[in-house]
Amino acid sequence: MSKKNASLAPPLAGFNADLSQSSVSGLSSGAFMTVQLHLAHSSTFVGAGIIAGGPFRCAESYRAAAAIAEDALTLNALYVCMNPLIPQAAPNPAKLAEVARETAAQGLIDAVENLAGQRVYIFTGTEDKVVDSSVVDTTRRFYEMLGVAPAAIHYENTLPAGHSIITDNPEDNPLGVNRPPYINQGGFMQSRVILEHIYGPLKPPVERTTGRIVRFDQTEFFGADPRASMSEFAYAYVPKAVEEGAPCRVHVALYGCKQGYNYVNFVNGQPDLENCPPYGNRYFTTTGYNEMADANNLIILYPQAEGTDNAVSQNPEGCWDWWGYTAENPENPDYYSKQAIQIQAIHGMLQRLGGR
Repeated sequence: MSKKNASLAPPLAGFNADLSQSSVSGLSSGAFMTVQLHLAHSSTFVGAGIIAGGPFRCAESYRAAAAIAEDALTLNALYVCMNPLIPQAAPNPAKLAEVARETAAQGLIDAVENLAGQRVYIFTGTEDKVVDSSVVDTTRRFYEMLGVAPAAIHYENTLPAGHSIITDNPEDNPLGVNRPPYINQGGFMQSRVILEHIYGPLKPPVERTTGRIVRFDQTEFFGADPRASMSEFAYAYVPKAVEEGAPCRVHVALYGCKQGYNYVNFVNGQPDLENCPPYGNRYFTTTGYNEMADANNLIILYPQAEGTDNAVSQNPEGCWDWWGYTAENPENPDYYSKQAIQIQAIHGMLQRLGGR
């Protein structure tokens, strides 16, 4: 898309949002990004929901995995953070908790002590073939080691679900499959479970929403830097009452790979424009977040990653960066700190929603 087209979307507006009551959730690469965003700005959030995601900086578990740093990060991502050969090869939560403490001591993320009073939802399906359950189990232990009370963690690891967010939509994939659009039917709305665990009792979802999905210009939040691998547009659901000035809270919802509105499949490094998947809006329209938002004066922010495959950024599946593909220096990758390009962009959107 051209800069001229980007101007068709207005800038993101501000609302009467209490940013101290913000929260975040995500699936797959969005779950890994959820952990990074949660730790980077833990003073802003009250909780997080993690569906099939690993702990903070797990792609750096074994820096000696390859002679080239960039290759080591990729190998860690694939064979430690997603599909370890044996459970013992999964991320080491104690080591990564210490890495988080060191990162906070350097001022790169907020103090980990902020996590102590927060609530965390963690989910892994027993049929997940993309991110192994042994990895997700280390995420639970990671948060416990950083002071989140076991009673404040809702850990679900018994449902025979594939790699997906769960809904009660009859048109979605069968529960146990592992295929796009990674939205599977399981008889309940997982988004509701996440929000109720984080915030406590909420009003039930509305049957029909009264608000609107707002498309806005996302480029201002990452300076149109192609290294960000983010789309020109992003989306937010704003309830009618909130648009009219009612106090509200903000929840950031981060989808996984291949789920973005602007996702295009790449074949041999070239975009396959003839075979674009027709489900790119499903995550921000059918996963149940908006119906809960409408009933409870929540804004749902849906940032958008962009699939890229070029000399600047290799991210053909449109994933959020949790292994360093946005890093200018692979020897010292910055994809997890408050200054990381994607985290900085999402936090900027959050600040804007709060009128800052």
